[in-house]
Amino acid sequence: QVQLVESGGGLVQAGGSLRLSCAASGRTDSTYTMGWFRQTPGKEREFVAATTWFGLNSYYAYYADSVKGRFTISRDNVKNTVDLQMNSLKVEDTANYYCAAGQRGRNYIEPTSYDYWGQGTQVTVSS
Repeated sequence: QVQLVESGGGLVQAGGSLRLSCAASGRTDSTYTMGWFRQTPGKEREFVAATTWFGLNSYYAYYADSVKGRFTISRDNVKNTVDLQMNSLKVEDTANYYCAAGQRGRNYIEPTSYDYWGQGTQVTVSS
């Protein structure tokens, strides 16, 4: 089992920045795909960013088109954390943000590819 705990959400004005952090514990694995998703009431969970392992200490980062160039995902396998730096925030970025972990090789965009989820952290961007 892997436990994930998100932190760093809050209220910010449009154009501002927030940094989300996800702390992993338990049976962590540096080859796991780590992802960030977001969800608003009445909508399905939406892919935001993911980092996937492709050998040794190398990882790819993937982003949804809506956040590309504004968000950056990073991971620290020593601290077992995955961060999401969010810059130039927009009102439409308002959502509950979730951290997720899953075995490598799956479709990182699909929520069903992930085995473990955090409880989420709320991000609210005001105009």
